[in-house]
Amino acid sequence: MSRKNNVTDFVYAALFAALIAVLGLVAIPLPISPVPVTGQSLAIMLAGSILTVRQAAYSVLTFLLLGAVGVPVFAGMTGGIGIIVGPRGGYLLGFLAGAIVIALLKGQSNNKWRLALVNVLGGIIIVYTFGVLWLGFVTGMGLEKAFTVGALPYIPGDLFKAFVATVVGTAVNRQLQKAGSR
Repeated sequence: MSRKNNVTDFVYAALFAALIAVLGLVAIPLPISPVPVTGQSLAIMLAGSILTVRQAAYSVLTFLLLGAVGVPVFAGMTGGIGIIVGPRGGYLLGFLAGAIVIALLKGQSNNKWRLALVNVLGGIIIVYTFGVLWLGFVTGMGLEKAFTVGALPYIPGDLFKAFVATVVGTAVNRQLQKAGSR
């Protein structure tokens, strides 16, 4: 791998780690759930939609490591390992898996229908699977209750985020292909 590719990977990783953090600044708590509504899932879908697998993984790992050491990058300007091992931790770890799945499955084409499908798969189904399983485990509320409070209320908003990520990702990828960069 060339030095240019390493620098490009780290620059994109830093930019998208910052985007994930910024989209978590506004966290809207729901009275029925310990998981707030944020724009971070949109950032995860954008990372997977636009970046290579390596870049997407680096961006989410950077975000997670910063948060784990206490930098307030998680939803609502929180940080620390306690957030990762708490009720929201599964969603955070799901962010990593989701971004990687999106980047892997989008392929080299810029097909909007394929991108929409992988955004739903990686950005919603994968993230929710990690999140709901972890939420149920940590709180002891059981899977049905964890799904009811940790996934169900978020589905409409996340479907909208998948639509936005698909539209933006397709447009950005088109421009990146024209510029011959990546």
